[in-house]
Amino acid sequence: MGFMALQPWWRGASTTVRLPCPDRTWGYYKFSIRACSDRKSLKKSTREARQSKNPIKNSNKSSSRSEVNQVPSPRFDEVSDNSDVDTVDISASNKESVDDVAPRDKVLQACTVTSGLISALGLIIRQVSHFASTEGLPIPDSSMDVTFGFEIWHLEMIGGMVIFITSCRLLLLKSWPDFAESSNAANRQVLSSLEPLDYLVVSVLPGVSEEILFRGALLPLFGTNWIGIVAVGAIFGFLHLGSNRKFSFAIWATFVGIVYGYATVLSSSLFVPMASHALNNLAGGILWRYTSKLELSE
Repeated sequence: MGFMALQPWWRGASTTVRLPCPDRTWGYYKFSIRACSDRKSLKKSTREARQSKNPIKNSNKSSSRSEVNQVPSPRFDEVSDNSDVDTVDISASNKESVDDVAPRDKVLQACTVTSGLISALGLIIRQVSHFASTEGLPIPDSSMDVTFGFEIWHLEMIGGMVIFITSCRLLLLKSWPDFAESSNAANRQVLSSLEPLDYLVVSVLPGVSEEILFRGALLPLFGTNWIGIVAVGAIFGFLHLGSNRKFSFAIWATFVGIVYGYATVLSSSLFVPMASHALNNLAGGILWRYTSKLELSE
């Protein structure tokens, strides 16, 4: 019987087939068939053979490819550098703004202590002037010229002053950049750390205490006329410099002090400027809080 001897076709070897010969008992025909090997395996083997023959050239190609892969993108680096600079600037500005903000407990403590001292000084001056006047000294009696009396029509004056001063504040914030910057810096330092109910404390205490001193004690001593009104208003405005407040804010405080002095002379009551001052402080604080939230949301 004939037989067939096969070798693996994927190695590209010859396959020998032996068949019985028709006219010879032990003879046979021999023919060769070339198997078709896989093209990918042939390409792979050829490439490996070439790489083994030229190791230097292949190493140069691989090194050049690695160098190309390691070349950084200038645009990406430039963008990343710019973003790093922007991040540093933003963090620095945020740090400065955080450093300028006073803690809540310190703000409330300073407001309470300062307002108490100012009120005590104003009441002392009023009592001293009253004692000097009763003793016959040529000193006006502050407690008699400006009282703590209240009448119903005072409410109309208070409401009109609050509307007038708040409208003037809004107009200046939009038309006077230096005043807007000074006002925002002062409000941010004092009001940023406060709770909503704290606004009542920092509005009422300074409003009451400052009016006791300036319009309740100093104004009668300087005279209840335009000279005294302007002089006390100028002192009031000058003392509002500092704490990130510029000269523009002092001008604004002088104007407000003159308005309060005029209302005091008209009403002969300390209640009118005290209530107007406290309500204007509260309106200014609420206005700043609302506008600052709008800026952050944008």
